[in-house]
Amino acid sequence: MTGRRADAGARPEPRVIRLYEAEAKIYPRAVHGWFAVWRWVLVWATQALFYGLPWLNWNGRQAVLFDLDARRFLIFDLILYPQDFIYLTALLVVSAFGLFFFTAVAGRLWCGYACPQTVYTEIFLWIERRIEGDRAARIRLDKSGWGAEKLLRKGGKHAAWIAVSLWTGFTFVGYFEPIRALGQGVLGGALGGWEIFWVLFYGFATYGNAGYLREQVCKYMCPYARFQSAMFDKDTLIISYDAARGDPRGPRSKKVDPATAGLGSCVDCAQCVHVCPTGIDIRQGLQYECIGCAACIDVCNDVMDKFGYERGLIRYATQNGIDKRWTAAQQWRRVLRPRVLIYGAILMAVSTALVWSLAMRMPFKVDVVRDRATLARQIEDGVVENLYRLQLMNAAESTQRFRLDVTGIDGLTVGSPRGTLTLAPAEARWITVSLRLSPEAAARAGGGVHPMHFRIERLAADGNGGVVADRSLLEKSTFVVPR
Repeated sequence: MTGRRADAGARPEPRVIRLYEAEAKIYPRAVHGWFAVWRWVLVWATQALFYGLPWLNWNGRQAVLFDLDARRFLIFDLILYPQDFIYLTALLVVSAFGLFFFTAVAGRLWCGYACPQTVYTEIFLWIERRIEGDRAARIRLDKSGWGAEKLLRKGGKHAAWIAVSLWTGFTFVGYFEPIRALGQGVLGGALGGWEIFWVLFYGFATYGNAGYLREQVCKYMCPYARFQSAMFDKDTLIISYDAARGDPRGPRSKKVDPATAGLGSCVDCAQCVHVCPTGIDIRQGLQYECIGCAACIDVCNDVMDKFGYERGLIRYATQNGIDKRWTAAQQWRRVLRPRVLIYGAILMAVSTALVWSLAMRMPFKVDVVRDRATLARQIEDGVVENLYRLQLMNAAESTQRFRLDVTGIDGLTVGSPRGTLTLAPAEARWITVSLRLSPEAAARAGGGVHPMHFRIERLAADGNGGVVADRSLLEKSTFVVPR
């Protein structure tokens, strides 16, 4: 059971919610205003980034490519390998604390302006309004019987939705396979099974979520709506209705003085409900379904302007600010409270550490794997030999040269390969390395397992054989001497 306010000051009237009743379709009205402009700025910015990045060339290759076949991520000049998983972890930590920080300051800013569900719903609603009309026209069309006009409008809308969805799925797959080759595969009908599956899967998800589910994703499927209250307090800026100023509500002529008529500023036009993408009435107070899109603020300010009333009946405000009638300056002073400062400090520390780590990152990597087939063996003249497999990874966009050496055991030398190793830009290569120990050195070391290190030195690009300062790697391993 829940309540719905019938009029100002009245007790909520009970209503029954049938758990298996179909969701009533919501027809959000178009709205114009300062927050609507910012919402569309974010739509354009995020989609220009998403759709444009795969087509951007960088050093003769795709600028951003998550190459799963080669097990490497190419992000402009940055080349990451599976061993760099720590950077993904740090990025997730930064994203989490960024979400905590902005939610503690001003509520669901992410949901209202930049969440993919919000962005694609805005795009699909724009298409719907262009083809079927605004709120009243769409309601009339849905109630009318099937005819040529309805079939044409509905068919055109769904065709446009499907086109956007398929292009979105194609772009998504283009982050994991070179998008130009993918495009040629589409035009030539030579796409592989997995490419077809993911294009259709992601396209179908976009079509279903933005075209049909819409607010139900936010209300029932997204966990953020459920735990957001843990990050709110009485000094969090949220979209609020000023009941002290707005009630008692009631329709009136523009010429009527509300004070003489015993009315508040709210004219009970219900426009705030009509523009809400989740169908709530913000005048009932904060509800978990509110995604913070601020459409109700824009439309209410427009109504206030028409009646000649002061703006801000619905506005971003804190609970303390509303209850204690604080000014905007007083509310903003409470923004820098302990919770926000802690979130901000952690966010700054992790972000700084991530940037510093990426800046100081070595431009090459080495993995050492013991050859399990032959731990140790004796070859000619009693020399002890151990075999290893080394994976060398060039994490730079230029050709690099390396020299391999070993330390830790007197007399231990590299049997093969000898000389300089050359890796092409972004190349990863496995090589077999043999280490050898003379009989005299083996006798001095004694039988058993002995710790040692591979030293991989990056040579200067000038070809003179000089070692680049602070660009050497030491990788731990062991050398086995038979007893």
